[in-house]
Amino acid sequence: MRDDIINLLENSDRAMDIYELQNALGIQTVEELTSLTEELRKLEEEAILYCSHKDKYMMISKSHLRKGVMRVNKKGFGFVEVDGMDDDIYIDSDHMNGAIHDDVVLVEVTSKKNLSRLEGRVLKIIERKIKRYIGLIEFDKNGLGHITLDDSKIKLNIEVPKKKSLNAVDGHKVVVELVRELDHNGRYEGEVVDIIGHVHDPGVDILSIVYKYNISVDFPEEVKEEVSHMPMSVREVDCPNRRDLREEEIFTIDGDDTRDIDDAISIKHLSNGHYELGVHIADVSYYVKEGSPLDKEAMERGTSVYLVDRVIPMLPHELSNGICSLNPNEDRLTLSCVMEFDEVGKQIKYEIFPSIIRSRMQMTYKKVNQILEKNVIPEGYEPYVKSLKLMAHLASILRKMKEKRGYIDFGVEEAKILVDEKGVPVDVVLRDRGVGEKLIEDFMIAANECVATHVYFMNLPFIYRVHEYPMEEKIRNFLSFVSSLGYQITGDVHGVKPTTIQKILSQLEDKPEYPILSSFLLRSMQKAVYSPENLGHYGLASDCYTHFTSPIRRYPDTTVHRLLHLYLFEGKISMELIHKWEEKLVYIAEHSSERERASVDCEREVDDMKMAEYMEKHIGEEYQGMISSVTSFGMFIELPNLIEGLVPIKDMKDFFHFDEEHMTLTGERTHIRYAIGDKVIVRVVRASKEEKTIDFEVVKKV
Repeated sequence: MRDDIINLLENSDRAMDIYELQNALGIQTVEELTSLTEELRKLEEEAILYCSHKDKYMMISKSHLRKGVMRVNKKGFGFVEVDGMDDDIYIDSDHMNGAIHDDVVLVEVTSKKNLSRLEGRVLKIIERKIKRYIGLIEFDKNGLGHITLDDSKIKLNIEVPKKKSLNAVDGHKVVVELVRELDHNGRYEGEVVDIIGHVHDPGVDILSIVYKYNISVDFPEEVKEEVSHMPMSVREVDCPNRRDLREEEIFTIDGDDTRDIDDAISIKHLSNGHYELGVHIADVSYYVKEGSPLDKEAMERGTSVYLVDRVIPMLPHELSNGICSLNPNEDRLTLSCVMEFDEVGKQIKYEIFPSIIRSRMQMTYKKVNQILEKNVIPEGYEPYVKSLKLMAHLASILRKMKEKRGYIDFGVEEAKILVDEKGVPVDVVLRDRGVGEKLIEDFMIAANECVATHVYFMNLPFIYRVHEYPMEEKIRNFLSFVSSLGYQITGDVHGVKPTTIQKILSQLEDKPEYPILSSFLLRSMQKAVYSPENLGHYGLASDCYTHFTSPIRRYPDTTVHRLLHLYLFEGKISMELIHKWEEKLVYIAEHSSERERASVDCEREVDDMKMAEYMEKHIGEEYQGMISSVTSFGMFIELPNLIEGLVPIKDMKDFFHFDEEHMTLTGERTHIRYAIGDKVIVRVVRASKEEKTIDFEVVKKV
């Protein structure tokens, strides 16, 4: 009946009361009428239908109401994001109706603010998405616990009775669940479900953020039990039907502190002048059996999380650092993708097969870059110099081939936060990205494309890494903004081909604001996600792409390996199998994309906190930076090491007018004009680890 009601109202040009719905649906019995009433109640609760004050029903999409997700500012006001709407709806703090950050709400659009921004009020909270909250517990003299939430955007007063405190004490960081609402002013009774640790204990600050994003730190007992019975070395029984590559020159290249090594590489210069590239990936799916406790836990986690002082692995350390990691001089089970390329980077042929390897050496990017960039050969690397230089040559050929088809390199730099043994930040530097890093990136992209294309043409269920085309309007807006800076950029944005973005970036790369502008352009792109449908990868200008090369740290890659075993090596293809994976891959893709977003958000929030903690020790010091963004409440300044802070407009020594179109601030008295890309000297005036914020003041414009 639910679908019948929705179809009827979607195709109706007017609202209908219950009697009209009853007649239109041909309802005659009391039981059917009761069912209709119940379905209408549910649809109204879910904000699919709207019931007017005249008791007439219509689809929410046809009304003046909208359903969306609340995003709250620290100052108390918020914005509701509505699917399908370009503009968010501004909600004043007086019209929040008890809604908090991340709530799904029903909102009424009341007016336009300043002739441009939509304004509205919250009518009801449809779903409170956040079920658990992180905060500091303190007890009053009556033994009642009060929670100070870590997230200042969430305005809740949570009280915890002593018997529901899990024996927490003053100063503990805790995870709390809401039990019941005590009044309509955001006052709730809560229950402590986990104690993270004391607020001053090393590492508890990061763990508090980890818990916020529902990232599991410990593995369940049944997973530990399963792992305890697994072999921690390769046995003869593991090797049938695997190609033995243990005598081949195969090695790994990773960061200095990498312990979970997914990928190894090999190369040969063939007699016909072609190149044979081998990409050998840890065969995680051999150990992580489908449906096992280990597999279910890995699927739930979705990804490993890399933080400034730790890794929270997708798989237990016995696998991620042990039997699955391609450690040097150890036999390891792998899936190999061996590709032959001609002199211009065209793939001539390839093979994908199960293998066993023994890595000769665990190389580091730093030492490989010494060879490839400075021709300095570190001790122990002498036997591999020829292979490394051949690899660098092939990588440059492959990169030119990618660039020719439209591959986009935004060149966005990353910060690396260095911490001491207690997790206290001691420096913030730029992360190196040399020839070695790019070489591995080029080889992994080649293997991912090869595997994806092979399975795509088998027309079987598969999981792809997709990146859809950007919206033309966003690119036009970017070009309009660049034009306001005085730069004339040419390029046909109709269809927004990858080569269009390439040309835009090439015209901007000599501009002083390039790092900021390339970052702006990157934000105009869609987000890459996982999908059971091949939609291509825009940023790589690839028609067909997957993630095959990191199964230790990404569940989609493990899934790809599992499907390769089924389709290619075991030949287990049946209609029953196809239907099973068609259904299963929808969930895996959606869940993996969601856990990836949570991981990225967690990593970013930890970085923000540690950068603010680092700058707490540098208050009063001066730095040169560049204006990275201008808003109505101030301007953000980015330092060379990518630390970013705000110059609040309320602290600026003049009345500044904000020009939204050109993103500038102009002083009424001084006529000083600040725009994106301007260089300024700033002084650190405030920094808060708890708020994860840094405030600057402008000393002078450079």
